Amino acid sequence: MAIELFFFLVLIAAVLVTGLVLVFKQGGRRLKLFLLAIPVVAVIGFSLTYIPHSVVSMEPANVSKITIFDGSTGYDLEITDEAVIHQIITNLNDIIFQKGKSSFFRMGYSFRTTIYDQSGKARQELIINSEDTIRYKGFFYTAKDNEIDYQFIRDLVDEVSK
Repeated sequence: MAIELFFFLVLIAAVLVTGLVLVFKQGGRRLKLFLLAIPVVAVIGFSLTYIPHSVVSMEPANVSKITIFDGSTGYDLEITDEAVIHQIITNLNDIIFQKGKSSFFRMGYSFRTTIYDQSGKARQELIINSEDTIRYKGFFYTAKDNEIDYQFIRDLVDEVSK
């Protein structure tokens, strides 16, 4: 959400600066158009974030590990096995998600998942709630075409908790 918000604010700032320049040069009619353009650009910019898209898009070979924290049990799992990483990343890559309602002030979750690149840097964080729902950047997202292999992840976490 931070990246989307950043680009949205940059867009608004660019429109404001452009509008102010026009207002100072022309005034009158251009001021009215400028003032009307601000909310239109804001609504369009925010609406574009609701277009269904892939949330995870990375090559499994570029992932060094995945950590999964089970919010139900408190168990933490670190996955470094290449075959398991490949299965999880490939599954997440193949899903198109639709952005939904805000997840702010919502508590509890199933699997807090962090994906790390080969240099050990956290590249992506998301919460997997079910076969078709994740929380990502402050919003709920619903799978539109495929499902998350939730049971596979549940089985991995259950192995650790034994």
